[in-house]
Order: sequence, then C-alpha cells, then structure tokens
Amino acid sequence: MGCSNCGTGKPNGCKSNGGCSTGGCNRMNAYDWLINLPISDPESFCRIIEVSFNNGSRKDYFRNTTVHQLEKGDMICVEGVSGFDVGEVNLTGEIVRIQLKKKGIQEFDAEIKKVMRHATDKDLEIMAQNKVREREAVIRSRAIARQLNLDMKISEVEIQADGRKATFFYIADDRVDFRELIKLYAKEFRVKVEMRQIGARQEAGKVGGIGSCGRELCCATWLTDFKSVNTTAARYQNLSINQSKLSGQCGRLKCCLNYELDTYLDALQHFPENADSIQVAKGTAILIKKDIFRNLMWYILPDSSKHYPVPIERVKKIKQQNSQGIIPQELEAVEVTSQKPKEVEPEFVDVVGQISLRTLEKAEKRKKHQNQQSRPQPNKPVPPNRPRRDDRRNNPKT
Repeated sequence: MGCSNCGTGKPNGCKSNGGCSTGGCNRMNAYDWLINLPISDPESFCRIIEVSFNNGSRKDYFRNTTVHQLEKGDMICVEGVSGFDVGEVNLTGEIVRIQLKKKGIQEFDAEIKKVMRHATDKDLEIMAQNKVREREAVIRSRAIARQLNLDMKISEVEIQADGRKATFFYIADDRVDFRELIKLYAKEFRVKVEMRQIGARQEAGKVGGIGSCGRELCCATWLTDFKSVNTTAARYQNLSINQSKLSGQCGRLKCCLNYELDTYLDALQHFPENADSIQVAKGTAILIKKDIFRNLMWYILPDSSKHYPVPIERVKKIKQQNSQGIIPQELEAVEVTSQKPKEVEPEFVDVVGQISLRTLEKAEKRKKHQNQQSRPQPNKPVPPNRPRRDDRRNNPKT
C-alpha cells in the first residue's frame, strides 16, 4: 500500500520527491532537504551514499566509484563479505556528508566499502530466494541456542543477498559464550556467521508496531539514538508510576517520556523550592502535586482527605511568613472548575439484532397508527331518530 502523503497509490511512490518522513514507505526513512541544492563545483560533490538494507532496518555507507549517477530508490550491488550484497539507495549528495559528520565517520576513510553496479534481475532473484530462508533460520537458530542452554534470544537473522553470510541479532542480559554456537550455526546454515548483540529497544524497532498514541513506533520510523529513561521523568510530569502504562512494547520505559521533559523543567523553575510542607493554623500542609498548567500547588492537611489548590504566589508568601515565625490561619485555596464542556450523551440505538421484513412491516403499521391518532377527527353526523344532546337539555321530558 502506498504512503498516504504521496497520493500515487504505488509502493514507494513518493521517492521521486525525495522521500517522505512518515516512515510509511520505508522504515527509518529520511527526507533529503538538500536534493535541489545547486552544486557549483562538481568535484566537491559527495561521493558517499547511504544504503538501506532489509527494508530500512539497517543502514550503511558506501563509496560510489562508478560512473553512474545514483538516485534515491535505486537497487544497487555493494561489496559484502566474500561476495556482494543488494541494498536500496537512501540518501545521496550533500546531506550524506552531514550524516557522516553526525555519526563521526570520516569521508575519506579507507574502510568504507564501494558500490559495484546496479542490481540486475538475477541479483534481485537471488536475494529474494535467500530472504525466504531468514524466517526458517530464526526458528532453527532459537532451537539450537535452547539446546545449548544459552541465556539469549535470537531476534532476527539477516542473510546477505548472495547467501554467503548471515548476521544473527540476539538479546542477552549477561555475557554469552557462543563459540560453540557459531560452529553449529555455520554447519547448519553453511554460511559465514556474525553475531551482533542488540538491546530491547532495537528489537522493538526491528519488529515494529503501533504505540499507545495510535501511531507507528518511534524506534521503527525515525528514532536512532536511544537515551536512558528513568522514573524521574515521569515524576516531573506528574504521571502515576504505573509500570504497565509507562512501558512500551520493548518492556522498557517509553522513550516519549523524554520528549516534553525539558518543557516541564523550564516551567517548574517558577515554582518555589523547599515547599514540600508549609505551616498553617490547622497543621502542616503536605505537597502532593504541582500543576504547571494552572500554576497551582496542591496540598493536603492532616486529619483531612480534601485537596487544596494553592497559587504559587500564596505559597511563597506563606513560606516567607513561616521563616519569620508567623503562622497564617488559612491556605486561601482557590476554586478550580473544569473548563471541559459537558458531552451530550448519544441516543441509544440497538444495532446488534437482525432486522427482518416482519419487523419493518410492524414498525410501518405502528407509525401509520400514530399518524392517524395525531390527526384531528371531523364531527360525526348524528342519526335522525336519536335526539341530540342539546335537545335533551332543553326538553327534560325526552
């Protein structure tokens, strides 16, 4: 399915425009905002390109020594381990130089491998055959690791396009001695084995999924640098320490807890320090929450379960009075009203039961009967041999 932003209806249809940043067409996609930058000196053009493998789950840099002008989305063959690998061009031009500087890679490093050629139909066919083996390799490799009683989990197996090398991504809490494991893997799969350890967050990025916000996981779309997240970030944002709600699909605290942390820290600078407890006539008021959106500090008094919202100016004044030995009578809490409009409850409609023709006929008859009753009835004529009610009143004998 094509990306919702490209409107072409084709897979990767927006790559002609430099690619989209939503991650819908390719994982870890990047928008080349320097694609239309004119280059005055062709010799200064960056010859390093960024190539993505396995639908964007892994990226690497290669030197374009060919005479071909590569563009985003081209399938190319690059140097591999004792063979070649097939990848997709992700970034070209000056923006690659910025990416190299960001990751600390020297542009003229001799260890950077080279681009070989454009991928042919035969190369793509061989790659597709080897990619089919990856799923079976994951199942078999997990079984072999379990037989050796190794405390590790094989997360993903990536086989090189020519089938000569396989990279096993694993997760382990402690150090694992997999020397015997490598021998069994090489004998079982007949490839050169490389073991690469990853964390739980990297595994969630490779698997992908939908977060609690309703969007794709950040680690699967754009997030590459994983910073440590602790419960202090949740406390600063007045979030309840609920492990099930604060944890992501990786089992760790959500990375998005750090996104707004700086904003909360800047807002908390206006709140008074050392105001966890203040003295009033009714006793010691204990701070339970800080509301940065309304500039309020919520306190609770002893022998009472009621929460008192106090403005920060009033808290500063009470702290100043307490330092002078003065104990005020009241907290002078303000009244907080919810600004959320009341929602109108929708009318209940039973849409579960099946509707048959008989029920529709009954409903139509009932509707006609109600319409007839609501219409005004005309005066009925009185029979000639029956006296009218007015005549009976005028002539009591009858």
